[in-house]
Amino acid sequence: MTANTSTPSISVFFPAYNDAGTIPSMVMAVDMTLRRLCDDYEIIVVNDGSPDHVGEVLADLQPRYEHLRVVTHPRNRGYGGALRTGFAHARKDLIFYTDGDAQYDPRELTTLLARVADGVDVVNGYKLRRSDALHRKIVGRLYQWAVRLAFGLPIRDVDCDFRLFRRDVLDAIQLESDSGVITVEMVRKIHAAGFRFAEAPVHHYPRAAGRSQFFQLRRIAETLRDLVHLWWHLVWRQRMVAARRGHAP
Repeated sequence: MTANTSTPSISVFFPAYNDAGTIPSMVMAVDMTLRRLCDDYEIIVVNDGSPDHVGEVLADLQPRYEHLRVVTHPRNRGYGGALRTGFAHARKDLIFYTDGDAQYDPRELTTLLARVADGVDVVNGYKLRRSDALHRKIVGRLYQWAVRLAFGLPIRDVDCDFRLFRRDVLDAIQLESDSGVITVEMVRKIHAAGFRFAEAPVHHYPRAAGRSQFFQLRRIAETLRDLVHLWWHLVWRQRMVAARRGHAP
């Protein structure tokens, strides 16, 4: 199949941390998909100071994939830091990212592209079914409910890191979080800026290699702390500013 030259140019990036076992299949799958979609694309992998051999794996992949670029953090900057680096290096009209752990299928990018239409600025995936242990599903449901209520988010699954943006969306906001709460910050700021979301169902698969960094007591405590800090700045302070303006003479 030849590329569709009417499709806008696309940047795809993967944050990678302990993903040496899965990142080759992610690069291969998305390269095959993008070749059928357009001529102008790039694939970026952000090696977030990964302690495994993901750097060596990516060095082996680069000569075989001409559209692949690798950005390496000398030390780990956290999930938010990896996403901010990916966004900063993306150069095309549309920007898509998902995680490097293969819990999402990058070929389903086509599902998101089908939803990009006039008036739609961001297409956010939502998991048809979460393929995790029961306790992770319960924690995930509670997290989704809490952040949607606290931050007034317009989507059902802020925890689904399978997203497609128009470039001007990301140019209009400034992201600051280094931790996983960057997804809440991102959706809240995009919504507040007046951009329009669409949603699309995607599949979620069991982790094939490595293990999640989130479900540890220290990480959960840090996430709660970061969420409180984020809520104070993005919700409470904005309400106070709006209230003062409402009472201004």
